[in-house]
Amino acid sequence: MPKKTAPVHAVALTLSSTDTIVQALTRAITLHRLTPGEKLKEQRIADQFGVSRTLVRQALHQLSQKHLIRIEQSRGAFVCAPSSKEAREVFAVRMMLESAMVESLIDHLTPAKLKSLRDHLKAETQAMSGADASYRTELLGDFHVLIAELIGNDVLAQSLQDLISRCTLITLLYQTDRAAVHSHDEHVTLVDAISKKDKRLAAQLMNAHLGSVMNGLNLKD
Repeated sequence: MPKKTAPVHAVALTLSSTDTIVQALTRAITLHRLTPGEKLKEQRIADQFGVSRTLVRQALHQLSQKHLIRIEQSRGAFVCAPSSKEAREVFAVRMMLESAMVESLIDHLTPAKLKSLRDHLKAETQAMSGADASYRTELLGDFHVLIAELIGNDVLAQSLQDLISRCTLITLLYQTDRAAVHSHDEHVTLVDAISKKDKRLAAQLMNAHLGSVMNGLNLKD
């Protein structure tokens, strides 16, 4: 049976804008409330946010640039359904990017930054025993964005967020029964290497972690 779709607005909004619509739709996609191939109806979104269809079109255009949706002439906008080839390419980019990212973090590591990582791990630990699978998925992705934020590079953090959003779509399409707890355990091991300022090991662990996530997907052509 197809998954029932929840309302796309994830938070109550006082004032609507293109950015808030983009954020809400992105969250709905990454939390699997909107599924690959699903059509996004402009008028329905406009009604939910109390805005014009022009603002909705602007938001959909931004989402298409992030490769989260595709816009087909005369047919409308649809949530993207990444191919297995695209999936491998996205993970390859993340491996190159994030292995260098952890090395950069170690170069500028402070006790406060290490505490931020460990606080996030505590939140992950609590989420592992909870029933909210969407929240667990969100936290596991946020761990990687946090590393970019701790480096202090906003452009990198945004780029990584976009890649992780695409990975969430990929996971939804190709995921197997591997448990989220495995990813959490790998995060713990990675933070331990970062705390010891072992750049080589940290880079290896990051690549192994992303490789493990990709290997847990059924990426058959």
